[in-house]
Amino acid sequence: MDIKEMKVTFPGGLRVDAAYKGFTIKTDQPVHEGGEGTVPSPFDLFLASLGTCAGYYVLAFCRQRGIPTENASVEMKMTKSAGSKMIEKVSIEILLPAEFPEKYKTAVVKAADTCTVKAHIAKPPLFEITAKIG
Repeated sequence: MDIKEMKVTFPGGLRVDAAYKGFTIKTDQPVHEGGEGTVPSPFDLFLASLGTCAGYYVLAFCRQRGIPTENASVEMKMTKSAGSKMIEKVSIEILLPAEFPEKYKTAVVKAADTCTVKAHIAKPPLFEITAKIG
């Protein structure tokens, strides 16, 4: 079993930082929720991880085939439920330049669909939350 560890600290206000793999990932809450809005919220990072993961797979697909990506991008739209305020739909659109080979259009969508963040949402891990004093 491969166990990864992350240390989460509270540097002040509503900021929460995570130390992971040599990086410090900083979060804050939006101003309208009492934070300073200095950096993305944890939920914003979650959404960004979905979009950038799909983007990575598009980039890797194109690089493997020598297809330029300067004019390519990925747009992600989220639809929230009015009742629960939870996101009920995530739409990811890959914007490809005119010179993108038509024969790869379906394949690049399949590549983006293999995003590991999306895979973990589709088959979520078990969560175990405990507390320890001292």
